[in-house]
Amino acid sequence: MSMKIYLVEDQISLNLLLEKYLQREGYEVTTFSTGNSAIERIDDMPDLWILDIMLPDIDGYEIIKAVKAHNKNTPVIFMSARNEELDRVVGLELGSDDYLSKPFLPRELIIRTNKILERVYGVNKNDVNQIDDSLNMGGYRISKKQRTVFIGDVEVILTKKEFELLYYFIENKNNLVSREQILDTVWGDDYFGSDRVVDDVIRRLRKKIDKFTIETVYGYGYKLVYKS
Repeated sequence: MSMKIYLVEDQISLNLLLEKYLQREGYEVTTFSTGNSAIERIDDMPDLWILDIMLPDIDGYEIIKAVKAHNKNTPVIFMSARNEELDRVVGLELGSDDYLSKPFLPRELIIRTNKILERVYGVNKNDVNQIDDSLNMGGYRISKKQRTVFIGDVEVILTKKEFELLYYFIENKNNLVSREQILDTVWGDDYFGSDRVVDDVIRRLRKKIDKFTIETVYGYGYKLVYKS
């Protein structure tokens, strides 16, 4: 059975983004955009609350007080773009288990969520959601389903576009692909920006995934060179 997470975030775009990442990880996610709507669901007792501190009605502090009053063992992650040190201290005093300062990468939230749930409930995400699509390549363990890249036990943190581009290269390893092909597949037909964005992402990939060789074929495109 999937673990239940309640996410409280009033910024709709961030709310939807984090919801998708958490669902992709296998969690059952319920989202709220106001504090009062979340307070009304305290009795549901989800496995984890993820709370924004700044909300349009009541703040995250009031929610965590209600959560801990109902069950002091329910873990809570705080998110905030305000005074980091003050919010972190107040959050810890009220019983929060972790704190993320905005802006942050969604994968960072996923990593922290997995670790907290494993610590509190003894649940290991790799045991619950077996990565059945993982491939081992060049010393990396790569999962398209989980959108993760590991080298040993260390995760290589990639942005959404970095991962999608990496996987596109893997699917076309040893084949020459043009910037236009990359843009159409990774960025989509509705992308109207400069094709130099491809070069920027590839430059970052080369630094993060330095055991792979991504060759530049001048005047045409790129090729991931790989010998098994």
